[in-house]
Amino acid sequence: MGRRQVPTKPDFIKWLLLAGAAALVVLACAYIFRQYILPHSVNVDRYRYPVAGIDVSKHNGKIDFDQVRMDDYQFVFIKASEGKTYKDEAFDRNYRAARKADLKVGAYHFFRKNRTGREQADNLLGVVKGKTLDLPLVIDLEDDWGNGATVSRSTAIERVLEMVGILKDKGYSVMIYTNKDGYEKYYKELLMDCDLWLCSFTSPDLLPDLPHCIQQFDHNGSVAGIEGDVDLNVFRGSKGEWSDFLENVKQPS
Repeated sequence: MGRRQVPTKPDFIKWLLLAGAAALVVLACAYIFRQYILPHSVNVDRYRYPVAGIDVSKHNGKIDFDQVRMDDYQFVFIKASEGKTYKDEAFDRNYRAARKADLKVGAYHFFRKNRTGREQADNLLGVVKGKTLDLPLVIDLEDDWGNGATVSRSTAIERVLEMVGILKDKGYSVMIYTNKDGYEKYYKELLMDCDLWLCSFTSPDLLPDLPHCIQQFDHNGSVAGIEGDVDLNVFRGSKGEWSDFLENVKQPS
């Protein structure tokens, strides 16, 4: 019987690198499967939740908001900005067309945890300056790969609170968009004075204990006037409660 061959140091390092690469591939596939392949369609009772809306960005292309309105959607959140400097190039076009179609309009900012709250508030305020908004300014707060992964939770919270404070000082109502993980990690007990827009692929009826007023329930919706998939949302209340909600939205006078 021959002697058992012991791996050399270079072979061992090579094996570790290959194992690490394989682990990353598995994690990436699991993420993609969960986010984009698993069915996310949820049947929402439009009699119980009669006020529905969409959220859009430049990635949705040119939108016919008149058709969106005729398809029984009442509101739209439009991406305005991201991080310190990015401004969505379709915001002005979408804003004008949505208002002309008599939709209730809001704007959202994708929060980058590696940028200060002041930097991001200035970016968002620069985009929405002079615009009439029916809905609160939204801070899209979520964890994803590359979004300030090295930034600590405490620093991220500090920066979000800084941004919230600046927007409120300017006279705006503020809403936080996040998922259930973000609710536990960031929103709960820290941002409860802001309205909550929750992403959950679950019927609103099954989330009675969460305090969100708007729920995003589908990333793959089909709406007249939009080519391709679009995010779908509902207001968690009656038409009367929707009117009350709109009356309480603040923006600079």
